[in-house]
Amino acid sequence: MATIEGAEVLITSPGRNFVTLRITTSDGTTGLGDATLNGRELAVASYLSEHVVPLLIGSDPQRIEDTWQYLYRGAYWRRGPVTMAAIAAVDVALWDIKGKMAGMPVYQLLGGASRRGALAYGHASGSDIPSLFTSIRNHLDEGFAAIRVQTGVPGLGQVYGVAGDQKPGQRYDYEPASRGAAPSEESWDSRAYLRHIPTVFAAVRDEFGPELPLLHDGHHRLTPNQAASLGKSLEPHDLFWLEDCTPGENQEGLRRVRSQTTTPLAIGEVFNSVFDYQTLITEQLMDYVRSAVTHTGGITALKKIMDFAAVYQIKSGFHGPTDVSPVGQAAALHLDLSIHNFGIQEYMKHSDDTLRVFRTSYTFDGGLLHPGDAPGLGVEYDDALAESFSYTAAYLPVNRLQDGTVHDW
Repeated sequence: MATIEGAEVLITSPGRNFVTLRITTSDGTTGLGDATLNGRELAVASYLSEHVVPLLIGSDPQRIEDTWQYLYRGAYWRRGPVTMAAIAAVDVALWDIKGKMAGMPVYQLLGGASRRGALAYGHASGSDIPSLFTSIRNHLDEGFAAIRVQTGVPGLGQVYGVAGDQKPGQRYDYEPASRGAAPSEESWDSRAYLRHIPTVFAAVRDEFGPELPLLHDGHHRLTPNQAASLGKSLEPHDLFWLEDCTPGENQEGLRRVRSQTTTPLAIGEVFNSVFDYQTLITEQLMDYVRSAVTHTGGITALKKIMDFAAVYQIKSGFHGPTDVSPVGQAAALHLDLSIHNFGIQEYMKHSDDTLRVFRTSYTFDGGLLHPGDAPGLGVEYDDALAESFSYTAAYLPVNRLQDGTVHDW
């Protein structure tokens, strides 16, 4: 019987920082897991190398569920993004190994395909309406069949989700984490935002018609009343979802939002366990689960959350920005393909350098993502190239109101 012989924590920065766990068994099989936590990468790397890796050596790589419970319950201190990202890295690496040992892609081990592919949405943005339209057209030209819309707000500077204005044919490339000794700072005005956003969606609908699925991210910036007002004002524009309209940790706040608007709600990008979702699911205060495999304990944990959500007709909308590595994205795609209550998958294309370090087998065609049929996850790691991209400290921005008060970014 093969056992775990080694586990390495690999750090690389091909344009942005990634932390990867590679587990090797005594028969030479390797598995990869994503452990990237943007802006706090070394915390997870240390957690893995100092506290988790020593516990893995000599254990059975086939016992995925038992290993998950051992790392979660055995540490006593549970949950939190650092712990759950570390557990996710182990879990995903073991699924990768199991798939390779079985000679099957991971989605086959999860019950097989439930669809031809996973509908993906891209990120369009612009500092103003004309530049936003250019970005939307670029995404449509790339084959996206659903679009997230973010824009600048008059009177404010840099705003979350808005990349540099794209030229025709240019790739959307937004990296909010700035390299340096401290975070950059942005300013915010919720009233200006609430006045502006409905006019943006009216313009987009007028230009691109009623059929295109449109999404928007509020990024936790609004009070429940403000979020309810925004959801109601966007109802005429038929959004696919309004994401993180108010901090989801305030469970009662979502009751207020839900009672005032029929705009579908996506919640949970910063959640990392089923307990974060428990009330929101059982009271049906949300429509889409936004967690990433990487930050929510791996494939094992997120599949259980989705099985729980399915009872309440709640679907998936897994987090898939470029600070989730191609390993984490591949893991999400295997879940997307297999679960019944799939909704949509976020998809930001990684840089060319990233895709040279992480060689993937997943594909994007006709608006759909597919994880591929290579055994395991279908991702290989180029050590020599990865070592040429050194880690550099980077931080996500801090957001302040106009009077200087720190606000949710």
